[in-house]
Amino acid sequence: MSLELNLEEISATRVLGSGAMGTVFLATTSGNPTRFALKVVEKNSDESNRRARWEVNVLSRLNHPFLPTLLGSLETEEFIAWAVPFCSGGDLNALRYSQIDRVFSFSAIRFYVSEIVVAISHLHRLGIVYRDLKPENVLVQESGHVTLTDFDLSRHLSHSSPTTNICDLTDHVPKRNTQRRNITRILLSSLSTRSSSNSSSTVEEDRKRQLKKAKSARVLPVSRRRSINAGEMSNSFVGTVEYVSPEVVRGDGHDFAVDWWALGILTYEMAYGVTPFRGRNRRETFHKVLMQEPEYIGRQSAELTSFISQLLAKDPYRRLGSGDGAEEVKSHPFFHGVQWDLLASVTRPPYIADDVSDLVGDQKFDIRDHFAKQKSNKLKKETISCSSPSTGGGSPTPSPSSVLFAGF
Repeated sequence: MSLELNLEEISATRVLGSGAMGTVFLATTSGNPTRFALKVVEKNSDESNRRARWEVNVLSRLNHPFLPTLLGSLETEEFIAWAVPFCSGGDLNALRYSQIDRVFSFSAIRFYVSEIVVAISHLHRLGIVYRDLKPENVLVQESGHVTLTDFDLSRHLSHSSPTTNICDLTDHVPKRNTQRRNITRILLSSLSTRSSSNSSSTVEEDRKRQLKKAKSARVLPVSRRRSINAGEMSNSFVGTVEYVSPEVVRGDGHDFAVDWWALGILTYEMAYGVTPFRGRNRRETFHKVLMQEPEYIGRQSAELTSFISQLLAKDPYRRLGSGDGAEEVKSHPFFHGVQWDLLASVTRPPYIADDVSDLVGDQKFDIRDHFAKQKSNKLKKETISCSSPSTGGGSPTPSPSSVLFAGF
């Protein structure tokens, strides 16, 4: 199905989600009762425009049962928008929270992870490294099968290159890599010092305020890349904090192996209800990513824990999937009995989406009015904030840690 999109003819019935890279609406277009998800990005900067157009480009190339289909797109002076099928089952994060003890059963984990592996495999064959795998980006279709979403942080990498080919940004790469390695040393030395001394509670509380961490906070890309004999690698620091791989934290450059690391984090979270390296702040999380091994508490199958451990190898060249890609991952005993060719034909997945017919009665609204109201409310808040009396003596001097992560 394809749609001719025109903002004049589109009506939204509810906001499905919003973030730094746009707002997603449940919408219909005049003359067509089919509901779809419409992602709308305001054209506020060259960076947001570039990432939005890149996501549309990626979607236009996808044709797979576990990946979204681009139904149509549009661009005006104010917005870039595109439509994909509506997934009425929500996302894996919400689904996990609805489970007993907020964890999935072994069979459910294996089913969902199998479909995610197939989806990642298809992306990698297209030369696309996903770089944003997390439960919130794994949606559940009405049929109960999964689909990945949000491709603005993805990028294209070649699988192999016969000769070393440094791009035009070569002169900046060594400096950038050195800076990132310095960041790693700061992380480790700071945590080592803190663990060997008793910091006052006031200092600790101040640090927590400065390094507040949202679970789904994303590290946005800084575009750098280089090619090596084994294949093209990216030096962008990008991803979601608790899912960022060691090579990204170290600034060593990364390739398709980052997606297999993220799959290990996701599988662990599905089984244990938490991510394996979560710290009190980003600094501590990155330290754990670099230095600690995952802990397996409780009774889980040896196949599952072995699968997770091999995906979470600190060395990307020893990581499961780094050698023969998805075929290597599929061969792990965790997937014993999975009939890969029949996954899309499974008629009774672990979870079937609830009836969403109640959404039909939602009141329709104009998307442009929605953004106009948001701007108006934001302006009112800023006006109130500016008119409030000052309680301090000027802006506080940022700490080294807040400067370090200022762009994250």
